[in-house]
Amino acid sequence: MSSETEERVQFSSIGFSGLKQHCTAMETMKSNPEDCSQTELAQSPLINGLPDDIALFCLARVPRRYHALLKCVSKRWRELVCSEKWHSYRRKHNLDETWIYALCKDKFEQLCYYVLDPNVSKRCWKRIQSLPPCCLKRKGVGFQVLGKKVYLLGGCGWVEDATDEVYCYDAAMNTWTEAAPLSTARCYFACEVLDKKIYAIGGLGSNSSDPHSWDTYDPHTNSWRSYTDLNIVPDIEDSIVLDGKIYIRCGSSTPSSHVYAVVYDPSSGIWQHADADLVSGWRGPAVVANGILYVLDQSSGTKLMMWQKDRREWVAVRRLSHLLTRPPCRLVAIGTSIFVIGKGLSTVVWDVGKTGNLGGMMVSSSVPKLTSDDDVISCKCVAI
Repeated sequence: MSSETEERVQFSSIGFSGLKQHCTAMETMKSNPEDCSQTELAQSPLINGLPDDIALFCLARVPRRYHALLKCVSKRWRELVCSEKWHSYRRKHNLDETWIYALCKDKFEQLCYYVLDPNVSKRCWKRIQSLPPCCLKRKGVGFQVLGKKVYLLGGCGWVEDATDEVYCYDAAMNTWTEAAPLSTARCYFACEVLDKKIYAIGGLGSNSSDPHSWDTYDPHTNSWRSYTDLNIVPDIEDSIVLDGKIYIRCGSSTPSSHVYAVVYDPSSGIWQHADADLVSGWRGPAVVANGILYVLDQSSGTKLMMWQKDRREWVAVRRLSHLLTRPPCRLVAIGTSIFVIGKGLSTVVWDVGKTGNLGGMMVSSSVPKLTSDDDVISCKCVAI
């Protein structure tokens, strides 16, 4: 037997032996909790017989779908899986996996929340039962992701004015907490992340709210700052972040083929009119995949359009069958894969990275829709 093989056998023996000892120790703790102080638990190794850095090396490679089981093993494992250290380690070593979270509205006009793991062969949407009860009937809420946390912001109801409340969902812990309130009560507003800060822009508010304002949230201080700019209008249709800038497509009160959009450059801190050529083709939900802007144009059939920055023109990538998509649709991207998510969470996945190699053909797959016809409000990705 070679020395390399002997080392592997010894490591495997130590690893399995350590796991067995750890499980035995946990059973003892459960049967005799009075013998195990909090200090002993804190000082106990992650896996008996292994240094913590090697244990982390092993545990961090467990697929994300099993993280809920890891949290059931012990208090130390639960704290590790929910920690920023775990999140940073998996991201640093390219071990993090991206799941898609969808905020929807059901037939009773109540908000509902779903998650999709796109990394498994049999993909399906699963409902997350927990949502803050006070938010269930709200409309025009903001929905955004920062790190491993999902934020539900503002909103309003039929009998209540816009609110400034913000709730935070920790995807690792599967829990909701209340975050610092918005500087300005808002609903039907744009919500984007830029430079690790959340931007809540425009929209409708209370009578005292400034319709030309925007707020920024710093998660390190858990606080908001408010700004104003006359180029921001309250009627907002869509928003994206492209090339380090925030673009907002605004609605129009008069029937017109003209699309109005503004762009925010953080280097100058001001809003100005966006490039007319880019804006001309922005006639539907948009997403940025691998640094390229795509739009789902549903004005005449359904087709995926791509903005070619070098040529300064929009080109059609592929026309989609009405049997595959059920408007209204939302787009979300993971790498070069674009997920077109429609009514009832009917989902079509297109790999736009392979279009050039296949003569314009796009590789696609689909995810079965729900039995209900929930409308999709917004979709975001969380990588852990």
